[in-house]
Amino acid sequence: MTVYFPERDGAAIAVALQSQSAGRLVACLCAAWCGTCNTYQAVWEQLASQHPGDCFVWIDIETHADALGDIDIENFPTVMVQPIAGGPPDFYGTLLPHAATLQKLLEKGRAMPGDGDEAPDLLAWLNPSALARSQ
Repeated sequence: MTVYFPERDGAAIAVALQSQSAGRLVACLCAAWCGTCNTYQAVWEQLASQHPGDCFVWIDIETHADALGDIDIENFPTVMVQPIAGGPPDFYGTLLPHAATLQKLLEKGRAMPGDGDEAPDLLAWLNPSALARSQ
């Protein structure tokens, strides 16, 4: 599986979200200037290939600031894991860029605590037509 970038893969993300309805959206909210995020990208790609049923998306919050609205990321990288079918995220918070940490989070499954911040509605932003059909 590939890692998707909204600025170039919008149509592919919509297809992935529609075809993997039993999977999860695994989104990294990052910034291009963040050295930690840049290190994490290789880990992200590695784990995306190990979890083909999930949709891995790399979102630069500065590139997409207008579209994301008033999103407040205090620490990078911030990760969100949410069922593609919708509902509350299983995890939303800062995660150190270690493959083993993200792997354990993905293996653990549902409802791991995060930072407690309100999660952005990334599903609606990435694929508003699919979300509208599911409601």
